[in-house]
Amino acid sequence: MLRSDYDRSLTDLQMRLAEMGQHVESATRSALSALEHQDLQLAREVIDADDEIDRLQDSLENDCVTIIATQQPAARDLRSVLSAVHIAVELERMGDYAEGIAKICIRIGDQPLLKPLIDIPRMADLALKMLDESLQSYADQDEWLARKVCADDDTIDDLYNQVYRELLTYMLSDPTTIERATYLLWVAHNLERIADRATNIGERVLWLVSGHTVDSRPENRSLR
Repeated sequence: MLRSDYDRSLTDLQMRLAEMGQHVESATRSALSALEHQDLQLAREVIDADDEIDRLQDSLENDCVTIIATQQPAARDLRSVLSAVHIAVELERMGDYAEGIAKICIRIGDQPLLKPLIDIPRMADLALKMLDESLQSYADQDEWLARKVCADDDTIDDLYNQVYRELLTYMLSDPTTIERATYLLWVAHNLERIADRATNIGERVLWLVSGHTVDSRPENRSLR
């Protein structure tokens, strides 16, 4: 196969990963909207839409297998294809977390939310920004942007800990709030996991660029 044809194959993988990312973002935002407005119909639509994310993952992985089998890429090209498989798995799991938020919304039903949603939407905005930047770092093979995604995970963790402490205070002061507080804690946990998956994509990009595993723990991060 000509190099130009192979480059088009890689570009197609990037576009399809971006499409998966758009589905994940839409599902997450819709799930949060369903929670905020207690819109059970919208929550059910999010759950049903998860099948499309699963289908996109299966299709992309099958095509990656075909590329490896027929074109036998080597070195960085092979890492690009393997990274696409890995990223598709991460995106599918993010879709599951969005679906999980929608299911929590249905479990809450018409019970009033324990408190107005403030930090949870902030978590969602940052997690989805990390998702977008992680996919952009893959498309551009941008090491700096990948490291930024990994570093931003600390902010998500701080927000999650803040939500956890606040909800725990509600539970301790009034045991009747435990169930409703737990629902919101589950939502925050799912958002924290979406950010973790975006971080995994960032780490995969660092492997793609460098050819070896890169430790993105805070003490080893450097942003220019």
